[in-house]
Amino acid sequence: MALLPFAACLMSLSCLAPAQPPASTLQLTTHDTANRIGSVVLTCEPAGGTHPKHDKACAVLQSAGGDFSRIQSRHQMCTLIYAPVDVTAVGTWRGKPVSYRMTYANRCEADRDSDDVFAF
Repeated sequence: MALLPFAACLMSLSCLAPAQPPASTLQLTTHDTANRIGSVVLTCEPAGGTHPKHDKACAVLQSAGGDFSRIQSRHQMCTLIYAPVDVTAVGTWRGKPVSYRMTYANRCEADRDSDDVFAF
């Protein structure tokens, strides 16, 4: 009879903890024409990792639903100097795989158009 409360708990699911969304972990990299390479880890829910602006980066990605192509760029002017910067993001967002790659005309555009997600 000791199993009766346990069985009732399992049948009603009232004893289970609320489901938490899977953590999001991304490896972000930048590479420019001067051969400078930057790399950080961004974790969200909770925000952390080695990204210097992890709180803001997670908020930006949250508002874009984890889709880098939906990030709203800041209103900021950048020079027209062409110094390409390649950026990548690989990992998971809420349990779903992420693989993103983009080339921006310069560092200013990379920071502006990603709303500082790639500002490290």
